[in-house]
Amino acid sequence: MAEKKYTDLKDLSDVVISTRIRFARNLREYPFPCRLSEEKKRRVASIVKEAVLEGHSAISDRFRYIQMSELTQEEAVSLVERHLVSPEFISNRQGRGLLLLDDESVSIMINEEDHVRIQVIQSGMRLNEAYELADKIDTLLDESLNFAFNEKLGYLTQCPTNIGTGMRASLMLHLPGLQESGAMGKIAASLSKLGLAIRGLYGEGSDPVGAIYQLSNQVTLGITEQEAVRNLQDIAGQLVLQERSAREKLSENIQVLDEIYRSYGILMYAKLVSNSECMKLLSNVRFGVEMGCFEVDFETINRLIIEIQPATLMKNIGKKLTPGERDHIRAKLVRTALSQKQIPTARRLENS
Repeated sequence: MAEKKYTDLKDLSDVVISTRIRFARNLREYPFPCRLSEEKKRRVASIVKEAVLEGHSAISDRFRYIQMSELTQEEAVSLVERHLVSPEFISNRQGRGLLLLDDESVSIMINEEDHVRIQVIQSGMRLNEAYELADKIDTLLDESLNFAFNEKLGYLTQCPTNIGTGMRASLMLHLPGLQESGAMGKIAASLSKLGLAIRGLYGEGSDPVGAIYQLSNQVTLGITEQEAVRNLQDIAGQLVLQERSAREKLSENIQVLDEIYRSYGILMYAKLVSNSECMKLLSNVRFGVEMGCFEVDFETINRLIIEIQPATLMKNIGKKLTPGERDHIRAKLVRTALSQKQIPTARRLENS
C-alpha cells in the first residue's frame, strides 16, 4: 500500500466511523430527574417539547416527538442500537420523551440522567461540524429553557463528572489492527492519563463488538468545549496512525488475509448468520475493503452494522422474529448488500 494512505489524516473513513457531540443540560427551576415526580417529569417533557417544536430554529419543523412509554420493546432497543439514545434511557421509559430529527442526526433525550441531553451524530470524522450544530441548538434552547449554570462551576448536572461544559465528544472507531496486536489495554491506560476513555460499541460497560470502540473526552471541568474537541481530534489522529501501522503489519500475514477472504465468502453464501458472528465477519470485511480486497464502500458496511442488530431488524420488518428467523433475514440482508453495493429494505428481503 502507498505510504501516503498511512500518513494522510484528511480522510479518516478507514478508521473513524462516526462522530458524536452530546450536551447535558438541566432546567434551573426543577430538581434533577431523579428527584422529580411523574407529574413533574411530564411537565418538563412538555416544556422542552414546546421549546423545540415551536422554537425559532430553521429545523424545528423537522423534529418529531416520541413518547417513550408508547414504544414497543423492539422499537426502544432499536433506538439504542442506532446510537440515538443511551441504554439507561430505555431502562425506565415512564415520563421520558425523545425529540428526533427526520434524518436522525439530532436526538434530544428528555428526563434521562439530566433534563435534556442534546446529541448530534455525523458520519466520519466531523467533530467541528457536529459541535457547531450542537452548540447552535444548545444556544437556542437556553433562550427559552434557562439552563442551570454557575459562574464558577459551569453547567450543573446530576452526575458531578459532567459538571462544567456538560459535553461529551466521542468518535466511533474501527480498530481491528490494534485489537489483534493486543495493544488496546495499554492504549486505554495511556488515554486515561490524557483525560480520555475508550470503551465498547455502546459505551461504558459494553464490549468492543466487531473491533468497534468509542473514544471520548472525560474532562468537563476547567476546560472549554473547544479545547475538549481539539484534544480529542489530536489524540484520535495519533490513534489512527497507530491503527494504520498495525494494519500494515497484519496485511503481510497470510493467515489474516485468509480470514478476511473467508469472512467475505461466508457473508456472500451463508443462509444463517447470528448477530455476534456477523459483526465479526463484517469487521474483517471492512478491514479487507481498506486493503483494497473488495469493491464495497465503507458506508455500506457502516450501515449494515446498524441494520443487522436484532431489534432494528425486527423494527424494519414490522414484527417479532425468532432468533432463527433473524439469522436467516440477516444473512440475506448482508448477502444482497454486498452483491448490490447497497442495502435493500428488510421487508423486501423477507418476501424474496
